Amino acid sequence: MAGVSRCLKYSMFIFNFLFWVCGCIILGVSIWIRVSKDAQEALGISDSSMFAGVDVLIAVGSIIMILGFLGCCGAIKESRCMLLLFFIGLLLILILQVAGGVLGAVYKPQLEAGLNLTLTEAVNLLKDNTENAKQVQESWQKFQLQSQCCGLVDGTSDWGNNINLVIGGKKVCECEQKYQEENLCIPFGDRYVFKQPCKTVLLDFLRKNMDIIMGIAFGMAVIEVLGLVFSMCLYCQIQRK
Repeated sequence: MAGVSRCLKYSMFIFNFLFWVCGCIILGVSIWIRVSKDAQEALGISDSSMFAGVDVLIAVGSIIMILGFLGCCGAIKESRCMLLLFFIGLLLILILQVAGGVLGAVYKPQLEAGLNLTLTEAVNLLKDNTENAKQVQESWQKFQLQSQCCGLVDGTSDWGNNINLVIGGKKVCECEQKYQEENLCIPFGDRYVFKQPCKTVLLDFLRKNMDIIMGIAFGMAVIEVLGLVFSMCLYCQIQRK
């Protein structure tokens, strides 16, 4: 029994050490993005909605670090209290993941409607002339050129009076000759613009990568279940001593 306990104990420690390292990496990178101007410019992060995603990553990294610490110390010190806290924390995360997946499937139409509403509200920034809006416009122009799309929901009309704005040496939505040959452009006044709104590009990206997202979620769930099993088995063996 002692050999089995030792094997389980160090397996639990290694598992949670890797868990803790992952938490450190997520936390460190997300804090770096949050405070570094260079990182924000490189990733095109400029408005508060994007910073909200970084803040979520900081919270996730912190939680993973704490759980990993509890699991490591609980395994090495054979502390039932730490193992129990680890088990409860991991179980809550697993329940939230499952609940989120179920709610996402049930309320998919409402989520799409919410996305449309968010994009519609973001259109106002493309039409605006404030300093904050200009930063968003610069970032969005880069995205448009990379993705060969225009605007958010309704193409050129999303830019309003800013449609002839020059950003980075090019007018917004301007379609180059090479893309015209690929039938990605439509005539607009005295020039060509990308005909596809960026909403379509974003939705296509989500649909194409849904399998990857589901695979990551499934992998995380398997890891969490293993953590629950390890912690409960070790807890029971310690309790028997």
